[in-house]
Amino acid sequence: MGKPRTQHESGTAVAEKPRTKTPKQYKVILLNDDYTTMEFVVYIMETVFMKTPAEAIQIMLQVHKNGRGVAGIFSKQIAEAKIDRVHSEARKEGFPLKCVMEEE
Repeated sequence: MGKPRTQHESGTAVAEKPRTKTPKQYKVILLNDDYTTMEFVVYIMETVFMKTPAEAIQIMLQVHKNGRGVAGIFSKQIAEAKIDRVHSEARKEGFPLKCVMEEE
């Protein structure tokens, strides 16, 4: 199967480049609650989102002060997998930590 061709003004057929659509990106946002410890949020940031200790603390403080903080930006499937992992880890430790995803 060949590339689609269009007629150039001179009458010569010119190959069109296929356009690849960039996949949508999603922000994973951690939500503050009154029970999850700051230490656990830092742990989640380091283990699930692969943040450095300094980045993990900075995001944890955003969550604590602003009620929410962006953990990262990912494709839809990766964002969903990270959210599932956060919820699973939190349940295992008895914390109600929640996170959501929003289209970038």
